[in-house]
Amino acid sequence: MTLRDGRVLLAKRAKTAGYGLWSLPGGHIETGEPARDAALRELAEETGITARLDRLIECQDIIHRDAQGSVVFHYVISVFLCHWQQGEAVAATDVSEVMWAQLSDLDSLQMTHGTADLIRKTLKTLT
Repeated sequence: MTLRDGRVLLAKRAKTAGYGLWSLPGGHIETGEPARDAALRELAEETGITARLDRLIECQDIIHRDAQGSVVFHYVISVFLCHWQQGEAVAATDVSEVMWAQLSDLDSLQMTHGTADLIRKTLKTLT
């Protein structure tokens, strides 16, 4: 989650997972890549900005099961708090739009599950 002047950077997903929904910029960790490095790389790739990574906010397990209850896939989303350093946000790989949203904007956006609550919870701890 990247902050700038009290606003949070959101990206509209342009790939299959979460297509058309607003979310936090992010993506996959490459083999051997530390999670912190991946977060900053994905942020730059998807939005063109650079940020200073502050700390880990939360890890969320995403587990999808088939009709019989067997795990189809399981991945973990690591959410880091970052602070904008430079660059103007523009949609690049994997996203169709980007925006700097205020807390009051979240209710009017179609977002990936849990994203708005995570943002609210995090911003509350920072004030």
